[in-house]
Amino acid sequence: MSSTPQPTSASEASARQHGGGGSVMALLVIASCQLMVVLDITIVNIALPEIQRSLDFSTAGLSWVVNAYTLAFGGLLLLGGRAGDILGRRRVFVFGVLLFVLASLLGGLAQGAGQLLVARALQGVGGAIASPTSLALISTTFREGPERNRAFGVFAAVSAGGGAIGLLAGGVLVEWLNWRWILFVNVPIGLLIALAAPRWIKESARHPGHFDLTGALTSTVGMVLLVYGFIRAAQDGWRDALTLAAFAGAVVVLALFVLVEKRSRQPITPLHMFADRNRAGTYGIMLCLAAAIFGMFFFLTLFVQNVLDFSPLATGFAFLPVSAVIAVGAGLASRFLPTYGPKPFMVGGGILAATGLAWLTLTDVHSTYAGSVLGPILVFSLGMGMEFVSLTLMALSDVPTRETGAASGLLNTTQQVGGSLGLSILVTVFGTASRNEAERQIPDFLARATPAERLRFRRTGELPPPWSDEILTAGVSSAFVMAAVFTLLAALIAVLVIQVRPSDLERLRGGAGPGAL
Repeated sequence: MSSTPQPTSASEASARQHGGGGSVMALLVIASCQLMVVLDITIVNIALPEIQRSLDFSTAGLSWVVNAYTLAFGGLLLLGGRAGDILGRRRVFVFGVLLFVLASLLGGLAQGAGQLLVARALQGVGGAIASPTSLALISTTFREGPERNRAFGVFAAVSAGGGAIGLLAGGVLVEWLNWRWILFVNVPIGLLIALAAPRWIKESARHPGHFDLTGALTSTVGMVLLVYGFIRAAQDGWRDALTLAAFAGAVVVLALFVLVEKRSRQPITPLHMFADRNRAGTYGIMLCLAAAIFGMFFFLTLFVQNVLDFSPLATGFAFLPVSAVIAVGAGLASRFLPTYGPKPFMVGGGILAATGLAWLTLTDVHSTYAGSVLGPILVFSLGMGMEFVSLTLMALSDVPTRETGAASGLLNTTQQVGGSLGLSILVTVFGTASRNEAERQIPDFLARATPAERLRFRRTGELPPPWSDEILTAGVSSAFVMAAVFTLLAALIAVLVIQVRPSDLERLRGGAGPGAL
């Protein structure tokens, strides 16, 4: 693929007329959408306690405030990517943003737990439509070589750092207003993006095809059952009938999904994408890293608020260095990728992330933010910034223009599915470790408790501080151990699977060579 196509629409003509400013504005619109979509994965974490009190969620039900979004997002991303290929990416991009805005408004107005979960799922659908077209639009808007590399670097930094920004924004909104504003804030931002897109982003050519609705449905239902099985196991154990039924159902439905995709003329998941070892390795690495980063944000937020007694606003500021260091890692990778290729950054990034998570396992009830939390999250974030740029470029290497939507959708799908599945596994590890620690703490509690405390324990089954802090810390530390294993697995995949060819480096430098990075 050579240079950017000739103008085919008024929007592209406008971008050419404004020169470099048009490219900057197009990247701003695309990156703003991605930030809004990614931010909503974590912005609710800080608000979870207030949401639980406001809408009377159970502890188990509360986890679905996160999972309803990520599962709908991950399950339908491939359908969103295909929609952009068939209907035109800018058109689909704007529709997805507007659907996201509507769902955010409905979620902010929710008066019950069920209404909020439906709105969160609808947000996920809107994000699944907008996000893959955002990444694909970069490929059609920016020329190969340094210009596209820089655009991918910005996109990857936003994707990786959006989680930390979401925690900061959530802390500000919850502390100064209330939890509903973590959803209302998307309305004006989304409307501005939808209005700016037709002016600064060119429309892509349409490619004939059909929508694989059966594939989208089976993949989403299969993942929901799998995640539900892990969350149910964390609460009720591995022998629970519903736990076993959920896992059995997930196996059946996901097997049906693979069968449907093999027989479909235009599958939602183009299985031939996995024939390229680099791309298959990239998807495997993203699956593992997403599991780690979702778990890090979720459990560290619990630890900082419940054990270190940070307010929501202070918790948000505690995570602010994450975004800055992710941006540094992404910038370093973008600069040196043409020289060294993506593999060193994939391996090194995974090792750095694992080091940070292993460091976090040393936290206890006597830990401080400066002494035990800040250092590990900076090391973790540097590795993640290096990883995401490399993965984004490798996922789109040698992909024909007509399939860039599907390829970018598949990368985003592995990120969201990996995050949801990984978080559910970490919740299971957390639950098991917490129960074991609680059993160890109960005798000590009963020996020291007042009659009123014993009565409250018999009624609720929950231990008060400091015993509850010990239980939470033990569970969080065990979850970080498993998260570190995920990142080491990602580094191992990079070592054994990824192979960078001379032609890949040539394309990174903007030279000749088939395909695109």
